[in-house]
Amino acid sequence: MGKKSRKEREEKRDSFATQRIKEKRKHTLIAVLVFSGIAIIVGIQVYNFLSFDQVTPGAPPGAGSLGSEHVHATLLAKLHGDTFDFSGPAYQIKNSYQHFEARDGSTIHRHATGVMMGWLFETIGIGLDDECFSFKASAGGERKFCTNEEFSLKFYVNHEPVDNLTEMVFEDGDRILISYGGEDQTQIDDQLLELDTQPMSG
Repeated sequence: MGKKSRKEREEKRDSFATQRIKEKRKHTLIAVLVFSGIAIIVGIQVYNFLSFDQVTPGAPPGAGSLGSEHVHATLLAKLHGDTFDFSGPAYQIKNSYQHFEARDGSTIHRHATGVMMGWLFETIGIGLDDECFSFKASAGGERKFCTNEEFSLKFYVNHEPVDNLTEMVFEDGDRILISYGGEDQTQIDDQLLELDTQPMSG
């Protein structure tokens, strides 16, 4: 009787020890998998950070490496006197090279040398050339504001009129006005004053 009882206790002890070993191995394996996953994620993030200054696929023509510059300009677009709002999600951070961000619709961020303004408008779905400003309307279709006998599309950079913005690479601190309508010079001056008082985020 005593031998049988002792044997049963030993078997239970061995079974318990085996179970504990299995559980420890299982927890160790889970921990290894979790830490491996974390290491992979951290590795990817480090790689992306170190590769930030490399030109990536889809880079604008003639642009320098991403991160080669970080400058800002402020933009005001007036259509028949109304301000066009670039702060909506449709116009925010559509490309790493040049964009609006943080729901700010007036400050343009450029993160590489040589990125022309046309790239910004192309990536946010705004049609812009020396004659027309166009965009998709919320109700569908496209709205176009083109120079005609009555109204004109005008561009100003730091109060100076320019023929076109699309091939321009702005400098840090530039103030850019796009104006469409039949404004006289006094009204244009008012728009330029509004542009001058517009804050520029960093």
